[in-house]
Amino acid sequence: MIFQRAKNARDRIIVALDVADEAGLLALVRGLSGQVGLFKIGKELFTAMGTRAVELVHQCGGRVFLDLKYHDIPNTVGGAVRAAARLGVSMLTVHASGGLEMLKAAVGASEESDNPPAILAVTVLTSLTDGDLGMLGVADPVPVQVERLARLSVSAGVHGLVLSPQEVRGVRAAVGASPLIVTPGVRPVGTSMDDQARVATPGQAVANGADFLVIGRPITRAADPREAVAKIVGQLTGGQEEW
Repeated sequence: MIFQRAKNARDRIIVALDVADEAGLLALVRGLSGQVGLFKIGKELFTAMGTRAVELVHQCGGRVFLDLKYHDIPNTVGGAVRAAARLGVSMLTVHASGGLEMLKAAVGASEESDNPPAILAVTVLTSLTDGDLGMLGVADPVPVQVERLARLSVSAGVHGLVLSPQEVRGVRAAVGASPLIVTPGVRPVGTSMDDQARVATPGQAVANGADFLVIGRPITRAADPREAVAKIVGQLTGGQEEW
């Protein structure tokens, strides 16, 4: 069964494992397993450790969001998705700009698998601005491009979308309640924006309609990651665990 929406605040938090070694991974996952919904494995960690990173998260009882943003010809992406499904990941990302046929290939490869991961289409990276899009030949502002790619992705049958919290409300209005929406660029109150350009607090992201929140450095670089998670949950729920 494709990954479903979470029922409580903790399970909506995806911790970005922005580490590059086994010791760092184990320290975070052992400390936070059961406290958050998923652990995001991105390009740095996967390049450093390969499938071992996925295996370790699973061994510690965690679920994996594989964020490699596949972007290639349809056949290649389909093969990559099948390989990821065999690893048992719960979610994975593809670039919406790969086009309709690539997106369809990703969805088809997932749904024919024994353990189908949710396919999430990345719209516009949270580090990009209108000016950045202009340099890429995209004349429209970020919200318009995000909505365009969201509509394309939903038409291909993807299970969810990745976009900044600032575009969630407009995309929800455009594509409806069905697709999962995952938002990076989430920064708890009082933390740095780092290299993100389009950010919001966890509460703002959820109010706009986000289902899952990707949070990295505010948790992973905190003196006490478990305490950082507890504070975020408190900001989201006011002490009430159920949403």
